[in-house]
Amino acid sequence: MTLREALTEASVSIERRDAETMLAHLLERDRAWLLAYPESELTPTQLAQFCAMVSRRAAHEPLQYITGVQEFFGLPLRVTPDTLIPRPETEHLVEAVLAWATAQPPTLSRLRILDVGTGSGAIAIALAKQLPDADVSASDVSVTALAVARDNAERQRARIQFVASDLLAAFTEHTLFDVIVANPPYVPDVDGAMLQAEVRDFEPRVALFGGKDGLDLYRRLIPQAHSALRLGGLLAMEFGFGQQEPLTALLEGWQDVRFVEDYAGIPRIVLAQRA
Repeated sequence: MTLREALTEASVSIERRDAETMLAHLLERDRAWLLAYPESELTPTQLAQFCAMVSRRAAHEPLQYITGVQEFFGLPLRVTPDTLIPRPETEHLVEAVLAWATAQPPTLSRLRILDVGTGSGAIAIALAKQLPDADVSASDVSVTALAVARDNAERQRARIQFVASDLLAAFTEHTLFDVIVANPPYVPDVDGAMLQAEVRDFEPRVALFGGKDGLDLYRRLIPQAHSALRLGGLLAMEFGFGQQEPLTALLEGWQDVRFVEDYAGIPRIVLAQRA
C-alpha cells in the first residue's frame, strides 16, 4: 500500500493531520516528506504498525501517547500514560518564572528552583535549559513519572535533581528555595464528565483532579511552600478557570500577588512572594 492510500484510508476514521503525524513518526520522516513522496510503498510491517496506531487514535487515545512525544518550550519530550501531556498554556508558567529570575540581582545568579509535581519534567527541564547556572530540583509522588522525567532530562542534557516526594514532604525544614513552581491538578472532581475523552479516559487522574473545588493540593502546597521559600522567594503556580478568587484568599499574607492570563485572556498563572 502506498503512503497516499494508507493516509486516505486512515482519514475515514481519524483526522488527516493526525494520520500524517503518526505515519511521519513511524517512518522517522517529516510531514513534508510524506507529501513529496506519496507513492512510496509501506512494508507489511509498517502497514500493520500504522493500522494499530490509527485504531488507537480512533479510540480517542491522545496522539502524544501514541507517538510518545510532545514538544514543550521548543523541546521534544517523551510522554507516557504515567505523565500529564504538557500544554502550551503551561509555557506561560515557565515564562513568568524566567522573567522574575532575570530581574533578580547578580548576587542571586545561583537560584535554587524546585518544580513540584514534575510529571514529564517539562517545567524543570525548560527552566534548567534557560537558567544553566541555577540549581534545579524536581519532585513527584509518582516514581513512574519520575523515571520519564529523568529520561527526558538526560536526553536534553539538563542538570536536575529528582526526588520522590508527596509535595514537599521529602525536603527538610532547613532546605530553602528561591523559586517553587508547580502545575498541580486543579480540575474539580465534578467536572470530569465534561472533559474530552482524550483527557478523561487516558491521562493520569492523579495529575488532573484536585478534589471538590480543584484546590485540594493548593491548600497543602501553599503553606509548605511558605516554609520552604526564603524571604522574598517566588511561588508560581498554574490554576484553572474560576479559581482566581479562592486562590487570592489562600495566598493571604503573601506579598506582590499577581495573575498572568493565558492566550485566551483567562487568568492562568499566579505569582506570589514570601513575606
